[in-house]
Amino acid sequence: MDDRRDEECDFWAAMRARLTKDFTFEAAQTLPAAPEGHKCRRMHGHSFKVEVTVEGEVDRVSGWVYDHAEIGAAMKPLIAALDHSYLNDIAGLENPTIENMAAWFWEKIAPQCPGLSEIVIHETPTARCVYRGS
Repeated sequence: MDDRRDEECDFWAAMRARLTKDFTFEAAQTLPAAPEGHKCRRMHGHSFKVEVTVEGEVDRVSGWVYDHAEIGAAMKPLIAALDHSYLNDIAGLENPTIENMAAWFWEKIAPQCPGLSEIVIHETPTARCVYRGS
């Protein structure tokens, strides 16, 4: 029994995990750099979903990689600014492709979210961008 307990301790000491918190917002946009005649150059809107993923070692005491509330606190003002807005009016999102949006979110929350490993932006149920900070 003692050997098994030692193995469990070793497992927990080295345990790494990823956790993801989801956010949603509604917004309008135009994509001014899209080719002439492309439908996305016209005003349109989406129900966006943003997934924020943090990775790291699981704390042996708390059992957490990271507190979901910390991710929520970092994202709250950003979601408030974007929800029911015209994205092109937001500084840094003048050409609000989901690729640019993912990088924008990363730049804004990385200092507050140690271990940030991935941001996924869904603009439709079948179209998304995965960004890993580079």
